[in-house]
Amino acid sequence: MARKRKYELKKRAADMADTRRRITEAAVDLHGTVGPARTTLSAVAERAGVQRHTLYRHFPTEAELFQACSAHYFTENPLPDLEAWRGIGDPGERLARALHELYAYYERTAPMFGNVLRDAELVDAMRPTLEPLERYLAEAAEILAAGWLASAGRRHVLTAALRHAMDFGTWRSLAGAHRITRGEAVALITALVEASVAAPHRPAG
Repeated sequence: MARKRKYELKKRAADMADTRRRITEAAVDLHGTVGPARTTLSAVAERAGVQRHTLYRHFPTEAELFQACSAHYFTENPLPDLEAWRGIGDPGERLARALHELYAYYERTAPMFGNVLRDAELVDAMRPTLEPLERYLAEAAEILAAGWLASAGRRHVLTAALRHAMDFGTWRSLAGAHRITRGEAVALITALVEASVAAPHRPAG
């Protein structure tokens, strides 16, 4: 009897995990196609093959569903490895390698990132899901800033140039609106960062 009870509990836990996964994957699919702001809970439930009350049992709030989607998506689509960049001594080479890998990542994930970043301005519950990306880009900027011979008056410009270089919107503008290749984009933005360090500092006023 105890063995049967144990089996039933294990099966119930597995079924619940499977249902939660199907709901999460359904929401991720819709976020990548129509966008989070246009994704209704009814549509998520229908795609997952569950009733709405089942969805609410697993995700009582929309924010919890967004967090699960974010964790799932980044697990399935991990950002480029920061440690690999940290090991490159030459700052120009390091930056070119980082941008090449990051822009390749944006190419693969453009539909999702485009929808999420657009809709984050419309859906308050989505904004916390972007925190992992923000932390990643902040750490990446610190790694990429090492080794540049920037004067004290240029360091903030270097940081701004690096953050601009890694921004999804920068990549999308170059690859989408201007239709240049990844290699051309990397060369252009690397030159911009180098110029931000080399340009003379002119005090305001």
